[in-house]
Amino acid sequence: MTKFCVVGSLNMDMVTRVERFPQPGETLTGLSFNIFPGGKGANQAVALARLGARVEMVGALGDDVLGNRYAQILAEARIGMAAVAREAEVSTGTASIEVSAAGENHIVIVAGANALVQPARVEAARPIIETCASLLLQLEIPMESVLAAARIAKAAGLAVILDPAPARELPAELYPLVSVITPNEHEARLLTGEDCSTEAGIARAGKRLCEMGAACAIIKAGPRGAFIVQGTSCKRIPGFAVKVVDTTAAGDSFNAGLALALAEGRELPEAVRFANAVGALSTTREGAQSAMPSLEEARALVAKAGA
Repeated sequence: MTKFCVVGSLNMDMVTRVERFPQPGETLTGLSFNIFPGGKGANQAVALARLGARVEMVGALGDDVLGNRYAQILAEARIGMAAVAREAEVSTGTASIEVSAAGENHIVIVAGANALVQPARVEAARPIIETCASLLLQLEIPMESVLAAARIAKAAGLAVILDPAPARELPAELYPLVSVITPNEHEARLLTGEDCSTEAGIARAGKRLCEMGAACAIIKAGPRGAFIVQGTSCKRIPGFAVKVVDTTAAGDSFNAGLALALAEGRELPEAVRFANAVGALSTTREGAQSAMPSLEEARALVAKAGA
């Protein structure tokens, strides 16, 4: 069975559902409150595990109540934890999330133990990373650690899939280490300066990302689906119409589906279509990891849409 490595964050998500987002200085009464395991790194790891993959996680938790609970969750998901550190006197990372009745979200992150995932820790995980077929990265740990992981994976011949989120500028050195970069429209605009509200703008943004060194850019565009850009070629892969409940971690689910499909040897358009299905299904339930679909559910949606 193909094995994947995820180097990234582990957060506990504090989710408040609201009818609408408050204005500055305004107090609203929320509709509900729940705590869910999250963090973009762990989300991608759990999404892969839910799809039936073997996964190794590299990251850090606080030595606190939330960290204890998260370690149990990873164990139940059968995710490899040999490179997940427990940090004394540091909190587990958290994300405070507001979800509106329309399914959109606002998120505030406190890094906690994630800030201690330093390059030395990534280097110590080299033997684990090198045993995998693909490496998944995001930007909720220090940038120098993202670079360290990408260098290790590139040297070992792994596919490197980078989700450049939360949105921030990237060092020029990172792009040539990346097999596939998967920004959404907002992130693509920040990275390239291109207006991604139109397909032409998305094509220009993707081309620019490739010119900076990424082998392929896949720009996630919500209801419009996803756009594959390689060189001067831009191809739209339609999304799936579903009833949206909560968009939290849809992008993480997409990246997990993409990594799995590519590792199975699927052609890029077919892999992105499968990733679109995984991402779409994750929006039909509340929460991040709790909403992620099984392999059977994702395959059924693809089959139904193709009928």
